Amino acid sequence: MTAQNTGPAVTDAGRGLELRALVSGSVGNLLEQYDNLVYAYSTVYLSAQFFAEGSALSSLLSTFAVFAVGFLARPVGTVVFGHIGDKLGRRPALLASVVLMGTATVLIGLLPGYATIGVTAPVLLVLLRLFQGFAVAGEWAGSAAMLVEYATPRTRGRYGSLNQVSTAAGFLVAAAVVALNSLFWSEQGMQDFGWRVPFLVGALTALVAILLRFGLEDTPAFREQAAAGETVASPLKLALRTQKSAMARGFFFTVSWTVAYFFFLTYLPTHLRSQVGVEPGVVEASNLVGLVVLTVAIFGFGVLSDRIGRKPLLLVGSGGFVVLSFPVMWLFSTGDTAGVYLGQVLIALVLAAFSGPGPAALAELFPTNVRYSALGIGYNFSVMAFGGTAGFIATAVIDATGTPLLVALLPTTAAVITFVTVCLMPETYRTELR
Repeated sequence: MTAQNTGPAVTDAGRGLELRALVSGSVGNLLEQYDNLVYAYSTVYLSAQFFAEGSALSSLLSTFAVFAVGFLARPVGTVVFGHIGDKLGRRPALLASVVLMGTATVLIGLLPGYATIGVTAPVLLVLLRLFQGFAVAGEWAGSAAMLVEYATPRTRGRYGSLNQVSTAAGFLVAAAVVALNSLFWSEQGMQDFGWRVPFLVGALTALVAILLRFGLEDTPAFREQAAAGETVASPLKLALRTQKSAMARGFFFTVSWTVAYFFFLTYLPTHLRSQVGVEPGVVEASNLVGLVVLTVAIFGFGVLSDRIGRKPLLLVGSGGFVVLSFPVMWLFSTGDTAGVYLGQVLIALVLAAFSGPGPAALAELFPTNVRYSALGIGYNFSVMAFGGTAGFIATAVIDATGTPLLVALLPTTAAVITFVTVCLMPETYRTELR
């Protein structure tokens, strides 16, 4: 396969097209992540609405289990959207993904609860979470591929980091909307209807993402390959035949990354409330502060990775969770307000060190004609196995042992796996995309 330099292609496409692609890839990803994560920040209300039978703990476990179920659809989604993205282009795959995600999110907001339709309510909730998982599987890989393929070799870390800036911003917007929405309702009002509002906003997010992506040209790398007749009829088959080791590396590379996101950014607020007894206002405010720091720091680390390489920062990020997971969870266990804020900021900085160079490092492992499929398989299978289950496993560990601090074993173990994987990876920040 011939090497491709995306720099000249970007110049030919024009700065306007490049800017639109960056906005489309990053803002579209932000909006779809919002749709996916509103569920995580609404677990307290969802457990009461859909799993009212049993104790509060069992209802919460059931709600986290349904959150995890959404991740089971990711492998199917990454296969379908990867095939579309590698054969027909990044744009049609990303458009289909955002339409499906927005529809599923709005339907959750319209879904009657257990008190109205009985067991049918949680069954339908599971189905809609599966559709969300299917849709978001195509978004992350497509967004990462699009952003990196529009960059020059010296800006791939910067451009790729926008995928994670927008992912973190999706967490931030979801948390902010849920928190702000709760200010306009009484507790009973939230239980009756208020919890639905953040899900119904999914109609607006889907519309904005569609408008951003409609009419957008595909990436220079894909267009160059399509013009040369180098796209393949079965990208998945080719990826499985030629990219097994790279996809395995992508899988283990993602373990700590996904556990850190879904443990510290979605499970932790529930942990601080239910296990530590921190005031809800402090939990929400500290979580928002951490997300703001994370969102800003990711871009800085992405830029830095173009100067010093991906590996040093990836090792700092994964190694940081090996060292800090237990101390930070102990800090949270004190319930001290200053300690909660400090812990959130420390987590944000360590996670940003990995997330900044992460998308470019993953994309650089694969050739253009199978990048969407191969990148998505490694990433989404890992997210399915370790990301969506983080909250459920953590809650179950505490229920079984009665020792909240033991949940730190989860991010620590995951970080060891990723740290070893990064040590064995080549440095790719100066190489041309294949």
